[in-house]
Amino acid sequence: MDFADGKRYIVDPDVQAHISSIVSALGGNAADENGQYILGDDALACLRDLKRWLKLYDEKLNRLDVARCLAESNFVGGDILQILAAWPENTTEDKLKFKTALSCLELLVPLTWPIEKDPQQMTENHHRHVPYLQIAQVGYKRSIINFDGARILHTAVRCALPSIAESMKNRTARDEGIIKLLLYFIRNISMIAPPLNLQWNGDDSEVSRSALIDAFGYQDIFHLLLTVSSTMGEEFSTQDVIILDIIFHIVKGVDPEELFWNEKKTADNKINELVRLRKKEATMLSSYQKNAPTRHNRFGSMIWMQRDDAKMTTVTSSAAIVDCEKSLARMDSTKRFKPPRRPYKGENGPLEFYSPVSLSINAKKHLRLFVEDFLDSSFNPLFGHIRKAIDREAERVMDYHPRQFFYVVNWFLLAERLRRDLKGKEKITQSNTTEDLGSFPLVASVLNQEMFITLVKAMNSKFENKLWSDLSAAMKCFSQILLTVQEMLLSPLEEDQEIAGNILSRFFYEETIHDLITGIARTYKDQGFGYLDAVTEITHIFLRVLENYSKINTDLQVRSKRKLNRKNRARKTDDINGSALDEDGGEDHDSSESDEARARYISRERRLDFKRFSLRFVTQGCVNTFVAFTIHYNELKPDQLKRAHRFFYRVAFKNEMSVMLFRVDIIALLYKMIKGPQGLDKNSSGFKEWEELVRQILKKCLRKTQERPELFVEMLFSKNNTIAHFLEYGYQKQTSTLKPRVAAELEVKGNKEWDEQICIVVSAILNRNEEDHLRWLKSQLMNAEIERRRWEDNSKLIPSTERDLEAQETPSLKSEPERVKALAILIQPDTSTRQVALLKNGFLRLLVKLIGLHQDNNIENSEVSLAVPPSLSADDVQKALNLINYTEFNPPVFESGQEAADFIKPKSSDNFSRKKSAFDDESNTSDDGHHQFFEPGGPTSAKKLDLLETIKKKKSQRKEEQESFDEHPISDAQLEARKAARMKREFDKNRRIKSELFVHDSDEETDEERDREFFEREEKLRKRNKISIMKELLNTEEVKESMNKSTLKRSSGVISDGLDEQEEEDFLFSAGRKRRHKMNVIDSDTE
Repeated sequence: MDFADGKRYIVDPDVQAHISSIVSALGGNAADENGQYILGDDALACLRDLKRWLKLYDEKLNRLDVARCLAESNFVGGDILQILAAWPENTTEDKLKFKTALSCLELLVPLTWPIEKDPQQMTENHHRHVPYLQIAQVGYKRSIINFDGARILHTAVRCALPSIAESMKNRTARDEGIIKLLLYFIRNISMIAPPLNLQWNGDDSEVSRSALIDAFGYQDIFHLLLTVSSTMGEEFSTQDVIILDIIFHIVKGVDPEELFWNEKKTADNKINELVRLRKKEATMLSSYQKNAPTRHNRFGSMIWMQRDDAKMTTVTSSAAIVDCEKSLARMDSTKRFKPPRRPYKGENGPLEFYSPVSLSINAKKHLRLFVEDFLDSSFNPLFGHIRKAIDREAERVMDYHPRQFFYVVNWFLLAERLRRDLKGKEKITQSNTTEDLGSFPLVASVLNQEMFITLVKAMNSKFENKLWSDLSAAMKCFSQILLTVQEMLLSPLEEDQEIAGNILSRFFYEETIHDLITGIARTYKDQGFGYLDAVTEITHIFLRVLENYSKINTDLQVRSKRKLNRKNRARKTDDINGSALDEDGGEDHDSSESDEARARYISRERRLDFKRFSLRFVTQGCVNTFVAFTIHYNELKPDQLKRAHRFFYRVAFKNEMSVMLFRVDIIALLYKMIKGPQGLDKNSSGFKEWEELVRQILKKCLRKTQERPELFVEMLFSKNNTIAHFLEYGYQKQTSTLKPRVAAELEVKGNKEWDEQICIVVSAILNRNEEDHLRWLKSQLMNAEIERRRWEDNSKLIPSTERDLEAQETPSLKSEPERVKALAILIQPDTSTRQVALLKNGFLRLLVKLIGLHQDNNIENSEVSLAVPPSLSADDVQKALNLINYTEFNPPVFESGQEAADFIKPKSSDNFSRKKSAFDDESNTSDDGHHQFFEPGGPTSAKKLDLLETIKKKKSQRKEEQESFDEHPISDAQLEARKAARMKREFDKNRRIKSELFVHDSDEETDEERDREFFEREEKLRKRNKISIMKELLNTEEVKESMNKSTLKRSSGVISDGLDEQEEEDFLFSAGRKRRHKMNVIDSDTE
């Protein structure tokens, strides 16, 4: 900052003078009081003034000048901490000191608040002050957690104890503010870390994670966190996300497995690690000493290599001429080209959780005690409350809180699994019995359906928005939940097994989860090693757990996206009019047979086939992800190497798609891992497994190249599933294609003239914005008209000499000469879109039909062709073309706002109407006047299943008849002939029926009891008939006819509910015959 005197100041001198005077008036160390800090007379007012300066000048003006002045004056270490240390624990009743300590806490929170670098909001002051303030905050943290005179953090807790002691109902807004102030102060201290891009002169061990955990354990901060967490939802509500912040910055990067090692195991692990590193060093030295320089090869050397393109390459150093491999490696190392560096896509700030952190022995003890107490008392209340806040998107929940939530849940679930394993081993060692070792209710709040919905929703949104760090935390949480549930499934308690089976069924029931995991696995690209580790972990665990559970539950169902059947799919793609026709004639869609077939189809599709599902991971994207992970084989842990080994084994042998691994870079990587240089350690536990896997893969690769030499070329490129299937099996993958449906036939309403119909159809096509089809059809008609006109002109000019000779030989016979027929003109669609339109566009097909063109539909190959028939003259084609051109520029106008499409309807089928009219003409009296006096054969007992089968057969027969009728229409004369033949067969059949229903051999036998019952029934029937006859005589003839009609309608309505139109006509026909037969019997009795 430049001023008039020419000097350059970092901070405004007036501001610095005001701040310095306030700090001086606050107090200081007195010589007569043994160096103790003495408060000034207006110390409390000075603290309040500094608070106002920070709020009004720094926060509102966004300058950071006051914070810089306070940092330069050593305000925190020289004044604030001294004031807090001067408040002894036994003087809790001193209100002045309490207020002074609370004012100091109010100043410490903004001074230790994390500084975020936002490029869009940073000013010149920020670039000037932020580096200095970041280093100053590290000094604040060192002074606070390592202060010798008093426990500063414990003193800060004492400031909030009165507010914490109050119940949540009795707390005021000031109490809530004090509690938040304390928690924010602890959060700030746990977040402060030395900046990576700045040099700090202090000792890192004084501000390390171990020092922080030791301070929290010594100054009772862990007890405060447990108290607030265990009563979350009862005594505390809005402090949940702050507690989450603190716990996240305590446990991030810490390996939970190290916490549950005892001292002996820790020492053994250190020794084993040292031995491993020594062996690795010895291996590196031995490989180096094979070609180490000697006294005779210290002189420089240079060789030239001539490549295939006749270019020369220079290789220096004598070590490069030992063998070809070293020469090529030397060439690669001297290349000048370096690929561009892409920016890091992950998190690299205080929220980053990939970097590992090592703890001291004391820190591990304090953290282990806190973790065990937290799991026993605070896990369910805290995380259940936070999950609800995230679901309802509370205002206190920031964007980074879901990431912290999923990571901390993942960390504590892993810690609980490790603790359970340790307790299980101890129990088995002590008692040699398998007792109840389950502690799953302690983590039940993250094993319910609400948590699963929140987790899957977060994974979907983060994946779509490409928030890779958030997605990585969610994937880690998902993996640990799956492992925890799998342990529940293996628990000796039946209740745990049942709950675990329920959870896994819900997990694997949703196909969206399967799609999400496969999508994540195949889309990795430069998101960092931490994200890559999370992707490979969730893929490995998901496949392993799903495979194990599918073996236990063989009827595992998966809810996939419902696929429409062929009829509905075709209906969806057809136009509106075709859909209407399908609805009118779609009786077979509701039949029970089609319902059963559709139900079987859905059940088969929804049943999980693990082998088929695992093939979704055999893609080039998934293989590339695991190859990128395996490249770091020297830095991977044994579990991570095993993860990659299982995936390659699954691809090559379980799924039998080893072709996906036959790529030059993959083969080179596998060979380098085994043969070197810088390969896997031969003394490692998994080396033999990798060696055997690589040997089998290379053997299959050599065998495949002999079978299919084209694989030599394909090894240079990635492979999709089609190419991989062909290379693996030698034939292309068979896929089933659906046959397209022809659009429903349309017609113009009313008896309109031909030219009016053309105009209406053309106008409807224009309203549908399908001018492109019209332009193509017009061009084809113009070409056809020219060709047909040329043929007609030529046919008139060519003399027919044969006809002249015949006329001279027989002059008396004046026969008209035969005209030579023209050839049909073929019209082929120009594009595939046109082919589909000619097949499925009902309006275009109607226009083609009205013009007179013939259509040839090859549904098997989805090919459509048009032809100008010989009967269509050039004038007819020209007339149709003129009508189309006229309608384009002068579209017809209809009354009452109607459109052209309103005058077009689906063409009604004449088959059902003709059948209906034929049955309507039939009666109980045949054409030759013979009456049918009784129902042939009488009533028969039919089972329900037989009746349904009969109905189904009749429907299928009618469907076949309908299809055959559509292909080959039947004339009215043929229908009448069929009707007459059918009636004759029916009459002859009825005449041949014998009286077996009424006369049989047993009639000759006499039985008095049976005869008596028979005559009693006859007497009752005769009386009932007389009563009905008297009622009939009293009514008029009109009433009698109306009653007969209503009875007929009711009976037909009841039956027609379960039958279709054909069976309804049959029923009415038989019912009429029965009624007439009964009336004849009554008349005969009356006479």
